[in-house]
Amino acid sequence: MAVATYTKAGAKATTPAKLDKAVFGLDVKDHQLLKDAYLSYLANGRSAQAKTKKRGEVSGGGKKPWRQKGTGRARFGSSRNPIWRGGGVAFGPTGNENFVRSLNVKAKRQALRQALSLATKEERVKVIEGFGSAEGKVQPTVKLLKKIGAEGSVLLVSAKHDDLAKRATNNLPTVKAVTASYLNVYDVMNADQIVMTRDSLEVINTWLGGKHE
Repeated sequence: MAVATYTKAGAKATTPAKLDKAVFGLDVKDHQLLKDAYLSYLANGRSAQAKTKKRGEVSGGGKKPWRQKGTGRARFGSSRNPIWRGGGVAFGPTGNENFVRSLNVKAKRQALRQALSLATKEERVKVIEGFGSAEGKVQPTVKLLKKIGAEGSVLLVSAKHDDLAKRATNNLPTVKAVTASYLNVYDVMNADQIVMTRDSLEVINTWLGGKHE
């Protein structure tokens, strides 16, 4: 499989990059695995911050509101009863909830292959010979992405971490730079354009292609 390939300067390359069909050419008919991987990513990044106080944790309420008998009213032992205003909360969040959704490695990799295959089919994948930003400047990066037609939400994939490339994209709210080994279904599905360097493509083909599980 061939894909649009560009030079470091943003011109069309004479030799197009080849994509592994086992990674970028799957025929995705059932999206359930993609959905599971997408929701798993969101759930595993969720923290349990919400917490309510139970009746025993609300201050006050130590005195019985009124005597037990003879008032004609219902019996109450504390004004911090959950059915009272200012009382505790029954069955509220405790802050100890676990939202983790497990997905085995085989399923995660297959879901990523499916996501990359859909992106390729929708012509959202581009390959660039290399990405480098002198002194981590932002403007050259913006011009390069515009020149190769990478607009909207852009996922920039490199083979290894590059501090200058990270600095050049940090202040671009629509551009996210990741290394090939950290690719995930969430980022791939949300990107309008996926720009991969040629060496990162080799890493992905080695990682997910060939005789996979």
